[in-house]
Amino acid sequence: MAKSFEPENKLPNIIGQGTKITGDIETNGDIRIDGNIEGNINSKGKVVIGSNGLIKGEVFCSNAEVAGSLNGKITVSELLSLKASSKVNGDIKTGKLNIEPGAIFSGTCNMGNQTTAGGAVQTPPKEVKK
Repeated sequence: MAKSFEPENKLPNIIGQGTKITGDIETNGDIRIDGNIEGNINSKGKVVIGSNGLIKGEVFCSNAEVAGSLNGKITVSELLSLKASSKVNGDIKTGKLNIEPGAIFSGTCNMGNQTTAGGAVQTPPKEVKK
């Protein structure tokens, strides 16, 4: 019997300095960005934004380390580390957060497992009078 599976990516993906990508990236493995990305990143592994890296878009991953710049939301299921050289302009949602002195962050931050059923706080619908 043939077994279908998603190939595991054992090698990290690397976007080098001087490289610019416009579009979304989806990977099952780890990814390191030292170039510029205009788009969203969805990784089942770790996302590393190097000190020269710049992302304009949303990031979804299990772990992340930011030393460069991120303009957009970041959602990390486990640990997010903001290095001293990092600049994050956007909302953070993470399980755990480590921020080094010198890191710059502007936005809101939600930590821990604070999700409700459906992922958002439900408000009752307002009655419309005719």
